[in-house]
Amino acid sequence: MTLSTDLILGLMSLVEREAGELILHARKIISKNKTDSRNVVTEYDIKVQNLLMERFSERISGARFVCEENEIHDNLKAEHLFIIDPIDGTMNFTKNLNHSCISAAYSSSGEIKAAAVYNPFVDEMFTAVKGEGACLNGEKICADQCSLKDGLVLFGTAPYNSNAWDETFVLAKTAFLNSLDIRRQGSAELDLCSVAAGRAGIYFEESVSLWDYAAGYLIATEAGAEVTRLDGTPLPFDLTRCSILAGGKKARDEFLELSVK
Repeated sequence: MTLSTDLILGLMSLVEREAGELILHARKIISKNKTDSRNVVTEYDIKVQNLLMERFSERISGARFVCEENEIHDNLKAEHLFIIDPIDGTMNFTKNLNHSCISAAYSSSGEIKAAAVYNPFVDEMFTAVKGEGACLNGEKICADQCSLKDGLVLFGTAPYNSNAWDETFVLAKTAFLNSLDIRRQGSAELDLCSVAAGRAGIYFEESVSLWDYAAGYLIATEAGAEVTRLDGTPLPFDLTRCSILAGGKKARDEFLELSVK
């Protein structure tokens, strides 16, 4: 069944706004540890994920899913696959920091074709369709093509991977010394969207999962950013964890030159 990616994007945006209401009206948020105290899940992660899966399944026959809170994932080469992070920035959500998002990417036969990332706290909807550019609330956005020294650097601390912490903070110091400043915001998808919108020069992290970057990757690349692993090689787009580096070409190349040994 052939479906218009613009139609699918409209569906994703509509459902994410519906899910955003669940987040905005959340009360008595209780988190449970998945692996340790840094890796948590709440009942709202599950509610949002179930809502997205239900709505997509209702509208798209044969919809398949790869979701953060599922232990079993569907085939990554499926004709109609949705890669979902129901709340990216769950720790922020549990602490009422109001910097979290709902993220969904649509993939067909292994190629990501549409993406929507919604931060309900500020009503910002980032979207992209492959080959059509990226938007914020319907307006076109472009990544900043500035030098590393003229932009902010966003980074993640790979909190679930202690083996990455030393290198993370070495790179963070390098970024701090060679940019305007650094920021740790707690949501990989929103960091990628910030790069896409020209709010930051680059974003990097030592360890992310597919649902952490699938939607943001398309949005950032459609906005003119380059997104790879930290060593400059392509992202794997599979279920293995990997590093990530995103930014305009100039800043990203400068950071690669400083960081790759």
